[in-house]
Amino acid sequence: MQRHLQLDKLYKSTRSARDFQKDVIKAAEAFTAIGYKYMETGTKFSEECCRYGTENSENINENILAKAVAIYGDGRKHVEKEQDDLIKLLSQQVLDPLRAMSAGAPLEDARHLAQRYSRMRQETEAVAADISRRQARIREAPIPENVAKLHVAEAKMQELKANMAVLGKEAAAALVAVEAQQQRLTLQRLVAMMVSEKQRKESAPPVIVPENGTDKTIYYLAEAMHPFFASSEKELSFCR
Repeated sequence: MQRHLQLDKLYKSTRSARDFQKDVIKAAEAFTAIGYKYMETGTKFSEECCRYGTENSENINENILAKAVAIYGDGRKHVEKEQDDLIKLLSQQVLDPLRAMSAGAPLEDARHLAQRYSRMRQETEAVAADISRRQARIREAPIPENVAKLHVAEAKMQELKANMAVLGKEAAAALVAVEAQQQRLTLQRLVAMMVSEKQRKESAPPVIVPENGTDKTIYYLAEAMHPFFASSEKELSFCR
């Protein structure tokens, strides 16, 4: 009974972990699909920005919009490159390992051993019930035929118990190994996913150097949320 409870617990645990791995896979696949769509849109937009900046490059120092758009388009390319790197990392470090394990042979083999043990246990229970019936018959009619059949049933029971002990130990060892691997691998993949996202967010945007290397003009594009009226010549007034 103790072995049965252990295997039942391990079976449920590995099934739950496998289902969670599949949930992580689905989420990562969704992130990847959305990321590629986002990247496709961003790349197209960056190309349009660069094209506009190139087409209006004459007197670009005086054309504030063309210069700002060209800078933004170039920066957008770097952003999409980082997005592409993140998606590839997500696939290599999260999707591929979890897919391999959730459908891998060790998990299926361990679960098959547990299922075989469960079927053998049911057979043992049936033989035990048969032995009880034959013992009752012997008490009613202790003839050699009934005694012989009881001995056959008891011998079968001993064989089943011996096989169950071996199979139960083998199934438990396999499930324990799979459970530990599931826990370790899933945690590692989740950490890898969080680290990748953290690094992407913390990565500094590229520094864009003007082509002539001497232009020190800086432009700011902002929206005034509240009106402000200058009180001196060194201040600017803002209106919504």
